[in-house]
Amino acid sequence: MIGPAHLPHGTNLVGLPTGLIASVGFNDAPAPLHIAGVREMNDPLFEMLAVAENLADASEAFLKYMVAVFGLELDQRSADADDGFRRPFRASFLRLLIGWGYDSSSPEAAVLKGWVESRFGLLPGFHKQPIIDVGAAAFLDYIQERMASSFHTNSIFAQLDLLYEYSQWVLSTLIYPEESHVRLYRGVDGFREHHIVSRFDRHHFILRLNSLSSFTTDRWVADCFGHTILTVDVPITKILFANTLLTCFPLRSEREFWVIGGDYRVSVARD
Repeated sequence: MIGPAHLPHGTNLVGLPTGLIASVGFNDAPAPLHIAGVREMNDPLFEMLAVAENLADASEAFLKYMVAVFGLELDQRSADADDGFRRPFRASFLRLLIGWGYDSSSPEAAVLKGWVESRFGLLPGFHKQPIIDVGAAAFLDYIQERMASSFHTNSIFAQLDLLYEYSQWVLSTLIYPEESHVRLYRGVDGFREHHIVSRFDRHHFILRLNSLSSFTTDRWVADCFGHTILTVDVPITKILFANTLLTCFPLRSEREFWVIGGDYRVSVARD
């Protein structure tokens, strides 16, 4: 039996070795990451973003593009129709993000972790329970949820590719144009979802984050989720999305960031 620290890396679509992307060295000194072909195949979106004067303009351009390309109905976010027909938003990036917001081990979260696995080569170390081996029941349960047919319609991974590239453009152009990292916080009770690689002292670790994790820019929000507060300087290139980047996003008060995993230097404070 192998432990979560030794889960294998897969192939990726970002042009650098997965082991490098996952390393503490990369997270200390990141390089730009782009999913192969996404920007080249979606020139109209980035032409619209190039003339956006602010975040509201950029958000509107992105949402209009997603509606046009994928036929999304972004104003319908909850119940199915009376006839049981599953509306397009059920197979949309927005539905996955909302599902994650309620439960980061939900079926929607499994699809998001599957996208990270496919595009960045990082397998999850936790989904409902620790995943210690690719042959373990926990990993097989994750695979079953990751592959659920109800979510894999309407080119869902292609939608997430565009979400990542949109987020990268907004963060590096409008929000943090002079920065390589953003300081984020996460409240936890224990380390079941992450793996301690090494400890420098009681307050400074190298922590292997799960393949996808939630953080916030607000230290006080993190306090609501656990008595132990993790502080991490996250490379902008390792951020899938932040819920303040879309004006339509319904769960914005927590200022949540979706962070792609790997080994990070982490400061730990206990309340």
